[in-house]
Amino acid sequence: MNRTEPRTTRLINWVAGGIRVGLDIDQEKHVYLRTISHATLPEVARNDEITARDMPGLCLNEIRMPGQGSQFGTSKRQIESYLAQRLCYVSHNEHSSGIERVLELTTRDPVTQLAVTTRFSVFSDLPVLRTRVRVTNDGHQVQTLQAVSSLVYGGIRVPEKDWWNKWHVHFAHNNWFREAMWQQRSLPHVGLAQTKIKGGSRAQFTVSNQGSFSTQGYLPMGGLSRVDGSLSYLWQIEHNGSWKWEIGDYKESLYLNASGPTDQNHSWSKRLDPGEFFDSVPAALVVVPGGFESAFPPLNSYRRLIRRYHEDNSALSIIFNDYMNCLMGNPTTEKVEALIAPAKNAGSEIFVIDCGWYSDDSGWWETVGEWKPSKRRFPGGLDKTLTKIREAGMVPGLWVEPEVMGIKCPVAETLPDEVFFQRNGHRIIEHGRYQLDYRHPAVTSRMNDIIGDLVREYGVGYFKFDYNIDITQGTDVGSSSPGDGLLEHNRAYLAWVNGLFDLFPSLIIENCSSGGQRMDYAMLATHPLQSTSDQEDPVLYCAIAAAAPTAVCPEQSASWAYPQQGWSDELNAFTLVNSLLGRVHLSGTLAELSQHQSDMVRDAMSVYKDVRHDLKIASPFWPLGLPVWDTEWQILGMDVGEHIYLAVWRAESKKSQNLLDDSQRHIQLSRLVGKPATVECLFPAQLPSYFEWDAASGMVSVTLPAVPSARLFRISLK
Repeated sequence: MNRTEPRTTRLINWVAGGIRVGLDIDQEKHVYLRTISHATLPEVARNDEITARDMPGLCLNEIRMPGQGSQFGTSKRQIESYLAQRLCYVSHNEHSSGIERVLELTTRDPVTQLAVTTRFSVFSDLPVLRTRVRVTNDGHQVQTLQAVSSLVYGGIRVPEKDWWNKWHVHFAHNNWFREAMWQQRSLPHVGLAQTKIKGGSRAQFTVSNQGSFSTQGYLPMGGLSRVDGSLSYLWQIEHNGSWKWEIGDYKESLYLNASGPTDQNHSWSKRLDPGEFFDSVPAALVVVPGGFESAFPPLNSYRRLIRRYHEDNSALSIIFNDYMNCLMGNPTTEKVEALIAPAKNAGSEIFVIDCGWYSDDSGWWETVGEWKPSKRRFPGGLDKTLTKIREAGMVPGLWVEPEVMGIKCPVAETLPDEVFFQRNGHRIIEHGRYQLDYRHPAVTSRMNDIIGDLVREYGVGYFKFDYNIDITQGTDVGSSSPGDGLLEHNRAYLAWVNGLFDLFPSLIIENCSSGGQRMDYAMLATHPLQSTSDQEDPVLYCAIAAAAPTAVCPEQSASWAYPQQGWSDELNAFTLVNSLLGRVHLSGTLAELSQHQSDMVRDAMSVYKDVRHDLKIASPFWPLGLPVWDTEWQILGMDVGEHIYLAVWRAESKKSQNLLDDSQRHIQLSRLVGKPATVECLFPAQLPSYFEWDAASGMVSVTLPAVPSARLFRISLK
């Protein structure tokens, strides 16, 4: 098959919820994904006599196999593989299950007898399409896969002149202490521009991650938006390991390819014996007729629908954790128990003892893994301290790092090599730790016993599951490839966590990985909440807190608030506001605060208890645009219909640079134009701030004279 394919003979148009999917099948039964559009938008004009050569769509599936690269262009682009050109239509069907509507389409390769089933899902009425691909070996020979794309969408919109000037591409840096920082670039800025090559150049722009830190460097997300603001796409890859997405030019338009690990990028390949199958990682695509930021509310709603039910996402309990700018991993009976009453008085409902409770000294990094309470730190027994937490009316919690074992842990020498990640017969050592392999029953059995004992005998009701090493090497033990070993471990680990929830339905497990280094919706479809960062500076944290709802639902998004005795009222209010439009991770030196400072913390937690019922249904928005790192003003809005909440931060003064008073911001709320409303400062009510509502323009004017300062406002319709 080449680029002179015969004309289309069959069309499949599927409309579900807020999505329209169009597929073309040519005379040779090859299937092309013609369009993914918002259901309310008219179909893109096309000539029914159009030939496949002129169609912008790529083949529905892209699969790479050994010895087979790209039929056209370059194999650096994950499109136009030989297998993709051979796949022929077999069947399709539609069905529904609850709020999920599904279209499944199967193709088959006559050479390898691989059957490929693409599953499109739409939930409720959302303009979000979820895709997943299953490859089954229906033949009699072993086959090996080297890449299986989750979503291939060629010809985004239609061929047009000057396409390179019509779009912006969006992606998010996600580094330790600096999470969820979105970037916008023009297509020429990332190397996609006019070349006058009719079929497309060899250029592509790729965002990728390799390793067990699924979101180290970048979020597994991206987007495209029309420069005129008329149309936007936003996507996420739902995997807790390696992934990639790429865009490139194709027939005077654009294509998107999203996938999990590949051989070329992540040392992944998968052997399929006859009868075996492989499921790709899921991907989701949002389509909205508007600017890029308007794609986040439907994605937020979709995330709520795909995650496992947990009562914590309705309760939004206030969590005190003794780590951040507090004990910092050095707990003892005396230190922890001194915090119980202050935490309770502040309004905490969960009390977590963070790292260190299992070690006799501070040098535990390379010895961690036994998960037995230290008798030196807790000479009377950790169980007695946990009982005091429970008697104070709070749920006791513990920090555990279940996927690692320190290289000096006594248990490490008693376990077989097969329970650890290895390469070429050697255990992988990363930052003084071994990586446990959750495919091995000895690992899950041992950890089931450990967690089960802590729940049943110690009464632990909350775990902070942390993870602080990034295994880029994968493992070749019992796997087709190192990347395959990592992927299957990732899936086995989530199966284990889900098993814990099955066994202990009310148990709360926080997802943490050096803060937000595994902030993906494989992890977050399982865990009820996510630590957003390890950032220790409250002023820098505000940008992370404001941007976090791009990556995680507000009711899952835990940001730190860590008031200090030596800080000003404004700075303490600032750190508290950081957590009020998500989940509260309260910490700091609560036992050392003055009565006045303690009252401020209690006021903040009281306000949170008043607003948290709204956060679980809220849609995030950003009146000043998506947060930019280290800028003076950050604003995060939460729209819940009758109310709009605004967290407003003023991080630094630039008067010395421009000699102008920059203490005021005018905040446009377009939905409320012409409507009478009231504005109130919920927190901190006792510190000065000035605000005014203008119904005619739908504008809130806010003045914050102090630097740094932060306020939480509520705008209510009359």
